[in-house]
Amino acid sequence: MNINEKMFEFKNEDDAIAMSLYMRNKFKFLGIKSPKRKEIFKQIFENFKNNKEIDKEFVVKFFNKDYREFQYIAIDYLIKMKKYFLKDDIFFIKDLIITKSWWDTVDLIASNLLGEICKKYPSLIDEQIVFWINDENMWLRRSSIIFQLRYKENTNLEILQKSIESNIDDDEFFIQKAIGWALREYSKTDYKWVLNFINNHNLSKLSKREAEKYIKRGEFS
Repeated sequence: MNINEKMFEFKNEDDAIAMSLYMRNKFKFLGIKSPKRKEIFKQIFENFKNNKEIDKEFVVKFFNKDYREFQYIAIDYLIKMKKYFLKDDIFFIKDLIITKSWWDTVDLIASNLLGEICKKYPSLIDEQIVFWINDENMWLRRSSIIFQLRYKENTNLEILQKSIESNIDDDEFFIQKAIGWALREYSKTDYKWVLNFINNHNLSKLSKREAEKYIKRGEFS
């Protein structure tokens, strides 16, 4: 299958313009919406389904392409193959986070790929993630805050607290949003811990509003 031809076959100019505007014109789009992209990916994945190791060349090739949908396909592929991550793949994941960075790809990578590899190799948290917390790259900092979104009762509270406290005074919108998101998600598991954290920290209005969302709805009473 010629993947390029398959992707361009479903190009939609109107949707491409709208999708690019939604991403503040930072990237070019073909205009392929998520349901169709997933349909295309199923066909593409037929070429890889018997592989037992990650084809990084494929991922890099797609990350280097101009249209954003190719980066989404690459991430879809890695999510499918995440059980084959090796410990050193943390460096590959880090490179993807800082390549063509924006919330759309970073959040997918952090919550799915980074979260998975750190769950598989917990020592990576102390060996790598703790250093991302204060990294000059904002997207690595955001990733250190949200990589545990799916951890629930397995959340490392020490690293969650450290990542938030280290970035609590950062004025960057995406950092403050991440703080609120991480706390909101963990409130589903332990709302009392989150409430106590909120009461004992000077969170920004944005972070606090996001963190309290489920608590204020009374979903845990």
